Amino acid sequence: MFFGKADSEAVYFPAGTNQNGPLAYICDINNNDVRSEGMSYGMMIAVQLNRKAEFDAIWNWARSFMYHSASNHPAHGYFAWSMKTNGLPNDEMPAPDGEEYFATSLYFASHRWGDGRGIHEYGAQADQLLQDFLHREMIAGRTVSGVQTGVTIFDPERAMVRFTPDFPNRNHTDPSYHLPAFYELWALWGPDRDREFWRRAAAVSRDFFQRAAHPQTGLTPEYANFDGTPWRAPWSRDSDKFQFDAWRTAMNWSMDWAWFGKDRRACELSDRIQKFFEQQGIDKYGSRFTLSGQMLGADHTVGIVAMNAVASLAATHERSHRFVEELWNARPPTGRYRYYDGMLYLMGLLHCSGEFRIWKP
Repeated sequence: MFFGKADSEAVYFPAGTNQNGPLAYICDINNNDVRSEGMSYGMMIAVQLNRKAEFDAIWNWARSFMYHSASNHPAHGYFAWSMKTNGLPNDEMPAPDGEEYFATSLYFASHRWGDGRGIHEYGAQADQLLQDFLHREMIAGRTVSGVQTGVTIFDPERAMVRFTPDFPNRNHTDPSYHLPAFYELWALWGPDRDREFWRRAAAVSRDFFQRAAHPQTGLTPEYANFDGTPWRAPWSRDSDKFQFDAWRTAMNWSMDWAWFGKDRRACELSDRIQKFFEQQGIDKYGSRFTLSGQMLGADHTVGIVAMNAVASLAATHERSHRFVEELWNARPPTGRYRYYDGMLYLMGLLHCSGEFRIWKP
């Protein structure tokens, strides 16, 4: 994924240097763009694998081209979610899962390698992100998509991550953006004044999973309202169903259980969703479903295989071993769709092998 053939295997691409050192980006091959999701995943993978040079190159590209430092920009303090490979924006507003992974990977880098200067003062960079997640003021300004208004990444009253801080969509969320394991760490390491908020956010997300997951299948919608009910976004008629983003939700509740063990309901959720997929055929189930379990897409992709394997971190039934074995036997993805499947595949291997770990101070 990082060092394979550029035309069929790799998603990591070096991109020259600047005053902060080498640059590199993670490319969504299918869409030929650079996404905050993939960049932050790349940083997390790099810090877990002790690849400081790659971590710094990805962070340098993200900080140089994706980050908004202008105080009058509606995404000030955040990262553009989609960029061209030449560093020009497709959409300047953020997708908060990228911000969440950026912050946590920076804390891990600070603890594993120590802080440098400037953008390499990892801990201070993470602290600033958390500060803006909660306290940044509302800003209206011009973007490549027109005038937009941005607010905080987290809803301060609900203690929940937003789908996006742009004004029209601020009152929705994405179940796969809920990362209680990260919030527990921010409550330990983040700015003092907000630590209680992050503890609350972790508890709120655990309760949210219970509302968002279907009571029989365990499937969650791609997008949701804050009360956990599915949300059909105007631009995505199937966002109220289980698909692409939603594959990752089981990873989130399972990582939280593996790291902190605070909510045993995560075990029930993993058992429920694995039981559903076992009934579909553990080596052939599809990738898109209604929440009640009607299959909409038959592709048995590596990405969903990886996420269902990570669900085994919280599962209690012996079937969980079969899901891990399916990931172990899967071939690394190549070709057009290797970006999303590949990043989930690699993170899944790290999780299931015990190598996706907390790096403490």
